[in-house]
Amino acid sequence: MEAKLKELKTYLVEVDDLHSAAALLYWDQSTYMPSGGAAARARQTATLSRLAHEKFTAPALGRLLDILQPYEEQLPYDSDDASLIRVTRREYERAIKVPPAFMQKLYSHASESYQVWTEARPANDFTMVKPYLEETLTMSRQLAEFFPGYEHIADPLIDFSDYGMKASDVRRIFSELRTRLVPIVDAITVQSPADDSCLHQTFSEEQQLKFGIETIKCLGYDFERGRQDKTHHPFMTKFSLGDVRITTRSKEDDLSDALFSTMHEAGHGMYEQGIRMEFDGTPLANGTSSGVHESQSRLWENVVGRSRRFWSCFYPKLQAEFTNQLGTVSLETFYRAINKVEKSLIRTDADEVTYNLHVLLRFDLELDLLEGTLTVADLPESWRERFQTDFGIVPPDDRDGVLQDVHWYSGPIGGAFQGYTLGNILGAQFFESALDSHPEILSEIETGEFGTLHGWLRENIYQHGSKFTASELVQRVTGSSLRIEPYISYLRQKYGELYELPPEESLMKEVD
Repeated sequence: MEAKLKELKTYLVEVDDLHSAAALLYWDQSTYMPSGGAAARARQTATLSRLAHEKFTAPALGRLLDILQPYEEQLPYDSDDASLIRVTRREYERAIKVPPAFMQKLYSHASESYQVWTEARPANDFTMVKPYLEETLTMSRQLAEFFPGYEHIADPLIDFSDYGMKASDVRRIFSELRTRLVPIVDAITVQSPADDSCLHQTFSEEQQLKFGIETIKCLGYDFERGRQDKTHHPFMTKFSLGDVRITTRSKEDDLSDALFSTMHEAGHGMYEQGIRMEFDGTPLANGTSSGVHESQSRLWENVVGRSRRFWSCFYPKLQAEFTNQLGTVSLETFYRAINKVEKSLIRTDADEVTYNLHVLLRFDLELDLLEGTLTVADLPESWRERFQTDFGIVPPDDRDGVLQDVHWYSGPIGGAFQGYTLGNILGAQFFESALDSHPEILSEIETGEFGTLHGWLRENIYQHGSKFTASELVQRVTGSSLRIEPYISYLRQKYGELYELPPEESLMKEVD
């Protein structure tokens, strides 16, 4: 059995090599590739993705897993070997339902669609991507139909990124969150917003990127196993556990853009860098779900990176970097600026309090598209109507409306957005558990020390990779299933100090 297990690992590493080569091509397309390479790049990524899919779905792998099944059953559930066989079988049984030719077509289309989106958004031209998005919707439905027996057509697509969850689960969680969150949003946004003019001066891109790099080094992102580059829409990608890269973007008139996108992607990167090296090249060497992955990016970006304690240490350093712009701006003014709450157009720029409303909007529109109750042609108008309902403002154009997110233009429709809000909820729940174990984390953040927090996350979350499902991991780490209460308590405590917030009971009565 040991020989067969070694054979399995060797086989899986070869599959991973193909996926990593395709990921490297995507990273290059998103950072440095000239636009003239788009057509060939779509073909190249599609070829590699097809080859990886064909190898992973080959009968030889199925036979190997069958041979190893008795061995798995003899081992403890949480052993490394049992987990590798179990997780590989789960992914294999899912993958064999999708024909390799379809996967090649899907990846090729996604690459072409992404390239068109990079031109359509700056041009504010939805018509450029409309036919691509229509094809994406068709292919997304086809992908779901390879998995018959679902309750909702979005279920298989959600399962790809948040294994074990269905549309009904997400709807239930989001309904509870909306009920608790909207009164807080309404109570804050009727007040005068914080003055954030200090963030909208002229800031050198070079200095912004330098400060961001130095900051995430302190948090624990390892530049010996990673790097940062610029892109249209920031992301993290991994070619191996020794090569975990992040990207960012910057605006010279908005200090917060590069700063917090850098922290956000570093949170993703530290998760992947923290996975045990023994898992490298296997299905265990990944984050366990999009929700858990986002919990780490949002925890470092917001719970830590937008906290008063963090900036009591880092603000003098930022002032030294931008003396002319921030030298006379107080810490309190800066802290309020980076935590300004305001209903706004762009999801990635949204504050913590209103952010989830952006996700809920997108999730609902995805379901409408997949159900067939909304057409791609009507999507821009539906976006504007829903945005006015939820935010009280109307996007002035599609650039800052339906075109703003890359997700629908670089992959399937469905399963792409719910992880962001699940991550916000889980990030607060994980942080609560970390503080229960190490109350000193708060005082350490104030002095720029993050070893205890990073170590706790690495020990309890990062090292396991995808060894456990998200629900298993949350139960192991926090002693309960996903709970909204820690997140609501976090928001109320933090923003109750910045804005006047009545007790929740009175806010809920006003809603009733």
